[in-house]
Amino acid sequence: MSDRGEFENADLVVLWSDGHNSYFGDAWSDAKGQLHMDSQQDYQLLGAWRATEGLYLLFRRAFSTCDPKDYLIEDGTVHLIYGILEKPVHSLQAINISAIQRGLQRVQLLKPNITVPELPSDRKTMELTAPNIVIPSEMTTYWCYMAELPAGFPKHHIIMYEPVITAGNEAIVHHMEVFQCAAEFDSFPLYNGPCDSKMKPERLSYCRHVLAAWAMGAQAFYYPEEAGLAFGGPGSSRYLRLEIHYHNPLMFKGRRDSSGIRLYYTSTLRRYDAGIMELGLVYTPVMAIPPGEDAFILTGYCTDKCTQLALPAAGIHIFASQLHTHLAGRKVVTVLSRDGRERQVVNADRHYSPHFQEIRMLKEVVAVFPGDELITTCTYNTEDRSRATVGGFGILEEMCVNYVHYYPQTQLELCKSAVDPGYLHRYFNLVNRFNDEEVCTCPQVSVPQQFFSVPWNTFNRDVLKSLYSFAPISMHCNKSSAVRFPGEWEKQPLPPAPGPRPAAPVPLDLGKLRRD
Repeated sequence: MSDRGEFENADLVVLWSDGHNSYFGDAWSDAKGQLHMDSQQDYQLLGAWRATEGLYLLFRRAFSTCDPKDYLIEDGTVHLIYGILEKPVHSLQAINISAIQRGLQRVQLLKPNITVPELPSDRKTMELTAPNIVIPSEMTTYWCYMAELPAGFPKHHIIMYEPVITAGNEAIVHHMEVFQCAAEFDSFPLYNGPCDSKMKPERLSYCRHVLAAWAMGAQAFYYPEEAGLAFGGPGSSRYLRLEIHYHNPLMFKGRRDSSGIRLYYTSTLRRYDAGIMELGLVYTPVMAIPPGEDAFILTGYCTDKCTQLALPAAGIHIFASQLHTHLAGRKVVTVLSRDGRERQVVNADRHYSPHFQEIRMLKEVVAVFPGDELITTCTYNTEDRSRATVGGFGILEEMCVNYVHYYPQTQLELCKSAVDPGYLHRYFNLVNRFNDEEVCTCPQVSVPQQFFSVPWNTFNRDVLKSLYSFAPISMHCNKSSAVRFPGEWEKQPLPPAPGPRPAAPVPLDLGKLRRD
């Protein structure tokens, strides 16, 4: 196991042979990839046997060993690495890491002990898939396809969904979403094409209510027995929009795709209508990461003002979460804050990988009440980049999102923030004043172009970090129609950083205590 799947600075369990005897041991590799036996042997061999398909090795280890050379196994993503020795070696130190066949598998080792609910006998399925389209030979494409439910389609509950990926396109289909359109429109054009095309009808921007969301690495998703995601029926639009993000870095031409999502639904309605809410940062270039950063932090807020206005008095219950960034993302954490104190971690992945974006059931349901805050923090690494990374939809731009699944459903579809644009303009003016190289802040120059022209010295980096930590924010407290809830949402004060959870005293029954 290692932080990002490297063979350097890794925690290793090793089985090797010198040609006469076989050996098993707890080992680690240093920054140069040299192997060393661990002075604290925490792996216990339970069994090893040969079979026609290969060699089986069974061992165990505590999740946390208090050994600085051992990887701390947490709830989030674990990068499992493996290598195969081709011939005997006379000692562990003789193993050359660079010369062995190696592989990587991302997993969540510590999954919550939640049983998969049994699907009802009256379940039906519906596939929303791209109609055999030709994937554009571009690095990033968002493809939109409109579909229509049958006339008179009654209310149902979606109880499960899973991806349908065209064979051979598994590495290109990055993520997919199914949106339901706003009910106030009687009809929507049945568009099929790139989402950013000038030919895309403007009305499609009113299709924002999420029914299903899948990203690379995720498996089938099941709703808990007490809830399902409602679609169909009176007051519900018949029109659905499938959106597929294709990541095509090799610019393949002529590749056809019919990927999408398969919905499982039932007419036997469950107790609660479920919902999906977006937390984190708005997709905007005003949130940017300088180049050459090893751990740059951006934070998005769902403020107490928004939850006070949009959530029911009895609150909502979050039961699952899907964290999402693009390629520079390294850590994502969402915490619940109440009365200025951190109360609970909603979801955290400190070894996050954009190539393994599961929808994860939470160990325990998180109750969120009016006046609570949900704070999502993303950590990025841009050491391999020579210019700023701005927020946006492109794969080389960045996102910081947590799609939380909850019940009962509310009108609140999106609760996200971004730094106030006026304060960012002040930042560019400050950069101009204190640097020899001029940054063009004229109105006709876009925010990304301004960021690209910043000379990234220590001063400019530190001031941007400071700006994001104190400047007021623009809050997006939005309904599924993409319309904000009534209120003043611009230049909102940045919520104070939540303090630690208050310590709880240990209750004692003095009558039962005795001295030994």
